[in-house]
Amino acid sequence: MSIEQDPRSLGTLVTDLVNQMSELVRTEARLLRSEMQEKLSKFGTGAMEVAAGAVCLLAALLVLLQALVVALAELGLGAGWASLLVGVVVALVGYMMIRRGSTNMSPSELTPDKSMTQVRRDIDVAREQVR
Repeated sequence: MSIEQDPRSLGTLVTDLVNQMSELVRTEARLLRSEMQEKLSKFGTGAMEVAAGAVCLLAALLVLLQALVVALAELGLGAGWASLLVGVVVALVGYMMIRRGSTNMSPSELTPDKSMTQVRRDIDVAREQVR
């Protein structure tokens, strides 16, 4: 096993290391910024789905109340029960939208996982280079 010596001076090696580390930090910052934009977009979509779900639930409440009034007025299977069925369906759709939107807004969905993994790898590589 032969050990080759690097012809570069210590100053050159330190300068190269500093330049490489600053480029690494800039690259990681770009990755973090990109990933955070993606996560915030997902958060925005989740918020819109929650709002749409809330509107659907409000509409369902109105339909269900109308159905209850009609059902009580007629006391038979007629237009009221049809309204009741529609109200239940709209309520289920609204509930599913709110659940899905809430999942997209959870803190675990907003964590920049890819950037954190890459930073850990970079730290490991930097430690290996220093040894």
